[in-house]
Amino acid sequence: MSTATTTTEAAVIDGRAVERSEAGDRHAPIPFRTVAGVELRKMFDTRSGFWLMVGIAATGLIATVAVVLFSSDAGLTYDSFAGAVGVPMTILLPVLAILSVTGEWSQRAGLTTFTLVPHRGRVIRAKLAVTLAVGLASMAVALAIGAVGNVVGSNLAGVDTTWDLGPTAIAYIVGADLLGMLVGFMLGVVTRNSAAAIVGYFVYWFVFPTLSMLLAANNAWFEKAQPWLDFGFKQNSMYDGGFTTQDWAQLALTGSVWLLLPLAFGVWKLLRSEVK
Repeated sequence: MSTATTTTEAAVIDGRAVERSEAGDRHAPIPFRTVAGVELRKMFDTRSGFWLMVGIAATGLIATVAVVLFSSDAGLTYDSFAGAVGVPMTILLPVLAILSVTGEWSQRAGLTTFTLVPHRGRVIRAKLAVTLAVGLASMAVALAIGAVGNVVGSNLAGVDTTWDLGPTAIAYIVGADLLGMLVGFMLGVVTRNSAAAIVGYFVYWFVFPTLSMLLAANNAWFEKAQPWLDFGFKQNSMYDGGFTTQDWAQLALTGSVWLLLPLAFGVWKLLRSEVK
């Protein structure tokens, strides 16, 4: 019986640690921050991502100007401006989250991505981190634009500048918008198809709330059960703030059923699917 030994030595090539051995070279994994940086660029360097961001910026500017031109003096408040700028972001940013996930399949870039980074879980985590970071940055921009619009609009109208949106209310709004982006991310992971995920998101955002409202208006039992069954209802309730312990419990229950479980299933399926 004989034993074989191999010698290894450390080296640095192109800024990355490399282990050299008799069996060959083994490069260290690509750092997570590098993967996240690549995913961030991919969100904006495609034509769909670029024009979507242009559309969000344009609609935010139009909304600000509309508040200045058409709102009454009493309506020139920080809440009005921030809400006007935030509405298009609330609707369109989840689409950006969808495209960040489905691009690997709709643009047939999966083979390239998962060859360079074989561990798909790291890619998905990077996409999720970038999605949340873009959501936070976008909300910060919306709040800043709203503040500027509030100052300019009140000065043009000759009224006192009203700051009626406190830190707690802002935290509720940002949380609701981040949940919306997570819904878009979940739909992208589950369907891995841009068109299907976008249609599913707009059904979730526009169709389901209408049906739920009609059911609650015509059925007393559903009106009482709605907070425990309808995740979109609890998400929209966050814009009003003032959650109690029961409200948080309802959000946690509906979010687990309609967001976390489908997301977990989608990730499990994605990790095992064939990439073509």
